[in-house]
Amino acid sequence: MASAEFAINNKIHSITKVSTFMANYERELRMGIDTRRKEKMKKAMEFAKRMKRVQKEARAALKRV
Repeated sequence: MASAEFAINNKIHSITKVSTFMANYERELRMGIDTRRKEKMKKAMEFAKRMKRVQKEARAALKRV
């Protein structure tokens, strides 16, 4: 069961381009080895930051309504 949870949390999803663990904890799951390319990770982090900003703006707009 633990290995299945690890696999799910560590998989990069095609839509979000980040792993479930990254989305939840804003950091990579530590495995002791670097298995990902840095450039893809940088783009994913930029996307996540943009999404957080958009969500914050949407919450603010909904509160004004």
